[in-house]
Amino acid sequence: MMHRYEALILASPEITKDESTFIETEINRLAQAAKGTTVSFERWGKFKLAYPVKKNEYGVYFLTRFEVPAGTEVIESMKTLFRVKLHESVMRHVICALDPNQSLAYQRPKSLEEVPASHDVGAFLKENRMEGLLSSPHRSRSRDSEVDQELDYDKLAESVE
Repeated sequence: MMHRYEALILASPEITKDESTFIETEINRLAQAAKGTTVSFERWGKFKLAYPVKKNEYGVYFLTRFEVPAGTEVIESMKTLFRVKLHESVMRHVICALDPNQSLAYQRPKSLEEVPASHDVGAFLKENRMEGLLSSPHRSRSRDSEVDQELDYDKLAESVE
């Protein structure tokens, strides 16, 4: 009987294409050595982390899914691969067993590489129906008139002469 797993890998933000290809190759090799298969290997992209991991505020996520026969030690081999051989590239990892009847579909969030670098604040506020957030429609009229009186330079100049 085949068991289905997924591994979410958090890699260093400076990971190269060659390093990510090497991770994919090693996962494929381990799955095939256990007479299993790799279902998918996807680069999710670069994300800002909630807290620094190994002094990095950003990280690149990868999601891989694979199937291996029951009773193999491939999970321990992958954990060892991430902790020992790929310790400089892989900052964190988690491997979970999946329900064999569960769909493999998921909604991946947009990474920093997919979101425009400069986002117009006004457009963002309008899209999210928050246009009035930066203006203050409830300003006191008496306070406005006091400010106007303080800044009336013509009256100020007359009083000086």
